[in-house]
Amino acid sequence: MDRSFLLSLLALLLGSATVPAVAQEEGLSLAGNVRFRYEALDGQARAGLDDAIDLWSLRTVLSADYRAGAIHVGAELWDSRVWGGHPGEGISTSEVNTLEPVQAYVAADLGALLGRGSKASVQLGRFMLNLGSRRLVAADEFRNTTNGYTGARIDVTGARGSSATLIYVLPQTRRPDDEVSVLDNEGGIDRESFDLQLWGGYVAQKLSRRSMAEIGYFGLRERDMPGRPTRDRDLHSFSLRLMRDPAPAALDYEVEGIWQMGSVSASTAPGAPPLDVAAWFAHGDIGYSLPGTLHARISVEFDYASGDGPGRGYGRFDTLFGMRRADYAPSGIFAQIGRANILTPGLRGEVAPGKRIDASAAWHPMWLASRTDSFSTTGVRDATGRSGRFAGHMLDGRLRWWAVPARLRTEINASWIGKGRFLHDAPNAPHTGDTRYIALALTTLF
Repeated sequence: MDRSFLLSLLALLLGSATVPAVAQEEGLSLAGNVRFRYEALDGQARAGLDDAIDLWSLRTVLSADYRAGAIHVGAELWDSRVWGGHPGEGISTSEVNTLEPVQAYVAADLGALLGRGSKASVQLGRFMLNLGSRRLVAADEFRNTTNGYTGARIDVTGARGSSATLIYVLPQTRRPDDEVSVLDNEGGIDRESFDLQLWGGYVAQKLSRRSMAEIGYFGLRERDMPGRPTRDRDLHSFSLRLMRDPAPAALDYEVEGIWQMGSVSASTAPGAPPLDVAAWFAHGDIGYSLPGTLHARISVEFDYASGDGPGRGYGRFDTLFGMRRADYAPSGIFAQIGRANILTPGLRGEVAPGKRIDASAAWHPMWLASRTDSFSTTGVRDATGRSGRFAGHMLDGRLRWWAVPARLRTEINASWIGKGRFLHDAPNAPHTGDTRYIALALTTLF
């Protein structure tokens, strides 16, 4: 058996019996976590992949943090591996990234640059990012691997509830990325290059104790890399978000709109003509938190991400490096539904009856925003539009329980897609029946 598997399993067992590291104001602190997970998928909805997949994955994260006055140095090593994968199942660097220093940075507090009561800090090196709503820039937590970035980040907080975050980074490209190497859990340091650049940020202002407004902009520039042809994306995404935090016996809401413009190549072929981009995304939800010890919240939500249609331009929304779990369903080997060519209202319920347990469930009927583009992230398409727009119904649920508080947690995720007309009738739709997915995980912190 792989030595890394035995070491991680030992850490998993020891971690459940040891006291977690506590962050220190000064000096060195060490921490880590190990997640062991089994996933099974049947009734694949993505085009060109095997019908049934079951996969074992192990993710080990070791962190070191050193603080001395205004200086903060951080490092984090990720080791993400899988067993049981086969060619044709779509297993990729979303699941495998062995012995990778995802974070290695130095940060400094700059003090009250904007006057009394303000704070500022700068971060340089390799790091993860979770910005704004995380719909454009995020470090995916559910997925077995994460997104890493190399560059600079500046954070500023004002005295009257204002804040800003600015970044200029080179997103890391996980290597190796060929199927044979991935299935063999081979290692290789991830690369950053000026052929893929991301910059921009958010400015936010608190409107009251529970509400805030936020505007954002991100630019992405992509060019062909050696051995990696691309669509040469040159995208500019402008966002506006209004939200009110949940509170017992009160309404809350979130509304976000993103407009995307720029250009992409018509294909990855050399010399492919550029296409003008005009795409958009909208999210809205309104919820109510019930009073009482159940800590229950119910919400109604709506998402629309544009798809590509006829004409000379390009209309498919690009979520860049955004997460999908919070709005839709798991990523990983499921990855059927994402923020592209989709129109979906939804209902969601959440409960947390104690500090050790929480659960959530959601229902989404789904339509194509454009009937001639591929549906969401399935790759299923009918260029004629004759297969209609209804993709089906999705049910998704999650249950988490701390078996040992703050040390050992179990988690179950389950999703089901009842395929509609489009996912049955489109020319390249897999004839595999409804989609069923389950993931069982055990995580320890030490």
